[in-house]
Amino acid sequence: MMIIKKVSVFLLIAVFVGTGAAWAGNKKIMSTRAARVLAERAIVESIYGLKIRSTEEVVDMVAASFVGKTESKTSADIQGIKIDEVVYDAEKDIAQATASISLDQITNIDGIVVDLKGKTFRRVAFATSTPANAGPIRALRAAELDGYKNLVKTVVGFTLESKTTVENYLLTSDVVKVKVMATTYLADLVDYGWDEEGNAFVKFKVVVKDIEEMLGTTIPGAGEVVEVEGHGASVDDFAEANKQQ
Repeated sequence: MMIIKKVSVFLLIAVFVGTGAAWAGNKKIMSTRAARVLAERAIVESIYGLKIRSTEEVVDMVAASFVGKTESKTSADIQGIKIDEVVYDAEKDIAQATASISLDQITNIDGIVVDLKGKTFRRVAFATSTPANAGPIRALRAAELDGYKNLVKTVVGFTLESKTTVENYLLTSDVVKVKVMATTYLADLVDYGWDEEGNAFVKFKVVVKDIEEMLGTTIPGAGEVVEVEGHGASVDDFAEANKQQ
């Protein structure tokens, strides 16, 4: 009986040690799982599309008055997304996941049936479980939405409202508003990255012919492809600078 008790104690210690090691490693698991989910969302946005609503406003031609806001929403039932690669940087606690999918046909976010001819889409996403390291990742997401907004402005168009008042030959008021509300889909992410300050950029491209077939109209002035760039910041130094004025 004594031998059995000793063995049980050793097993119990082994279980606790093993559990401790697994628990200590859940940061990696959480970060990589989050990256996988975000990569899957990126695939859905690229293929099925997303709804974009954006406003930009400049008052009296002063950059300090600029206000820009962009919101997105998407939803889809999807099968067949593969996670091709997951890379984890333990020192920075940043995970990178690459997702892909090949489809023959889909019904996009607007209910339009799209023939993809087996095309493969790939997207990359990043995640971390350490908030202090999330700045560049958030900047990349902001750049994505900015890119989607610019894509909609180029392909679908936008609404511009302007009101200017001049009194006694002097400008007294000038307000410009730009509004965007539309859906975008089939956007290929062709490039992305960060500068030394952690600000991000993305480049999206769409094939004009594909979009024109879905919209049932032509895109004025467009060539074979439309390529746009989006930007996102990791730090709000604009607001900080205005506080000091």
